[in-house]
Amino acid sequence: MSENIGLIAGKGQFPLLSARAARDHGVRVIAVAHRHETDPALAELVHEIHWVYVGQLGKMIRIFKDAGVRRAVMAGGITRGRLFREFRPDLRALSVVRRAGAGQDDRLLQAVAAEFESEGITIAPSTLFLDELLAPAGKLTKRSPTAAELQDIDFGFKIAKEIGALDIGQTVVVRRQIVVALEAVEGTDECIRRAGALAGPGTVVVKVSKPNQDLRFDVPAVGLDTIQAMTEAQAAVLALEANKTLTFDRDQMLTAANHNKIAVWGV
Repeated sequence: MSENIGLIAGKGQFPLLSARAARDHGVRVIAVAHRHETDPALAELVHEIHWVYVGQLGKMIRIFKDAGVRRAVMAGGITRGRLFREFRPDLRALSVVRRAGAGQDDRLLQAVAAEFESEGITIAPSTLFLDELLAPAGKLTKRSPTAAELQDIDFGFKIAKEIGALDIGQTVVVRRQIVVALEAVEGTDECIRRAGALAGPGTVVVKVSKPNQDLRFDVPAVGLDTIQAMTEAQAAVLALEANKTLTFDRDQMLTAANHNKIAVWGV
């Protein structure tokens, strides 16, 4: 009998990729999808789908327990603005927020994971079945960074780790070893566009995992949209932390990067 895997689905293509990979490995996927966030196409890829509002933690746990789920993954984030507009916490979620606090993503997600695990549901790494999506080290595109760009990468990497430790964001944009923009609530793509408006062509985008990144959730990710934002901003380099950054639509992403002479580099 195949295993029932739980999928806590957020936005974007990550939940769809996770569902396909799990299905290819012969497991049945029981999905809990978030209203106004998760792509409805997920319904075609899973054995069951249940729709919830952000904050309905008790309902999610009941769904998984009723389906015999013993392992679950979190795939895809939630738009932060929706946390202000449509957060509908049930009593269980309110209890978790009260204990963990609402300010730090990692602490809250770890508390949510602990709540699932208290009911016998282990939260597995979000990269379960998807290791091939992690960025490798070294050159991913035809063009390598120049010596000056490598200096910007080294500088930006250190800064990005610092803001990651503060749970602010995971992306830093630099030019000539000056910090141009830090990612906050707006997300990576808007951070890149803002940096382009401030510093003009030639910026270096650095995206890293947080120190002591918990790979069960919030793994940094890039994709074709990232390259499109960089093209608009006339950015020069995308540097990724190797083996800890997901690359979606990698072939299309690298084709677009090569076309626009953007170097993609795994650190």
